Amino acid sequence: MGKSLPRCLGRLDIRKSVVGLATGAGAIYLLYKAIRAGIKCKPPLCTTSPICIARECPGPGERAVPQEAAAPEAAPVGEAEGLAIERECYGRDSGELRRLLNSLECKQDEYSKSMILHSVTRCVYLLEAEASACTTDDIRLLGDLLDDSNTSVKIQALNALKAFSGIRKFRLKIQEHTIKVLELISTIWDTELHIAGLRLLNNLPLPDFVHPQLRRVMPALVEIVQSDHVLTQVQAIRLMSYLAQKNDLLYDILNCQVHSDFLNLFQSTQPGSLLLEVLVFAERLSEGRNSPHYRAVKWHYNQQSLHEALFGDESRLADRLLALVIHPEEDVQIQACKVIVSLQCPQDLRVRPSSYHPSHSYFKSRE
Repeated sequence: MGKSLPRCLGRLDIRKSVVGLATGAGAIYLLYKAIRAGIKCKPPLCTTSPICIARECPGPGERAVPQEAAAPEAAPVGEAEGLAIERECYGRDSGELRRLLNSLECKQDEYSKSMILHSVTRCVYLLEAEASACTTDDIRLLGDLLDDSNTSVKIQALNALKAFSGIRKFRLKIQEHTIKVLELISTIWDTELHIAGLRLLNNLPLPDFVHPQLRRVMPALVEIVQSDHVLTQVQAIRLMSYLAQKNDLLYDILNCQVHSDFLNLFQSTQPGSLLLEVLVFAERLSEGRNSPHYRAVKWHYNQQSLHEALFGDESRLADRLLALVIHPEEDVQIQACKVIVSLQCPQDLRVRPSSYHPSHSYFKSRE
């Protein structure tokens, strides 16, 4: 009995070792099978991405492709599949932009439409040949999305139109949506929408037929100029500087009501980009009001008007300009000097120096 007990314990230890080895080998084999199956298995399509949505959405006159058949075909031997931008470099059309535009004609939720429009904008900038191959019907489709109920969709549609506006043949078609863009800017108080809309307008020549609408939205543009978002202010002032060169719009700009602290825009603590734009704006206004055409009429301005804030008897613009002459940024210094010159010497007197009297200087009156 004493000999059989150690012998039994020894056999038990051997059996445990064998079982442990078998279990470990089985686990390793199962892990190998799982890894092998994972390598062979194709990853599922990301159906929420804009590209996948575009692939799944049939074009006009096409049938929907089953999801099993939606996987891209393998590239021919010796030809790398590559990115869309790489294929364009080699003269091959990726078709990505066309698929995205076609997918916008399908029924999509608001998020999907925004993402697709964002991808359209990216493709227009990156795939120049494919963008140039688009048609005015594509521009009309993007313009129709400005009426979408979702603000994000409107913003992305504006960005896409801005991208297409860099292609000359589409500018006239995009101009047809100018009035709608002005309406959005003046009725929806959203910073991103303002930036997108103003960037589009600043990239287009504005036709004369939109001038009546511009007069109506002028107060809204002036309010945006006085907002607290620098990028929005820069875009709004840039647009108004362009409009200030239109004789039939100059009075409407100068007579717009402004806040009592409007001249804070000329403080040296403002960002240089904003100061430069507002100084250009002031120079354009000064030159416009001193032109013979404008001075031929006696204009009347509101007491809180932009004209009174900049050029009225109680204006402190001269003090702000003198402070900007020593601004750290050279461009700001130069532009401040240009405004000072335009205030001191009207345009019709610059060509006749002998008739200019320093005693009538704007800066002399400030003293």
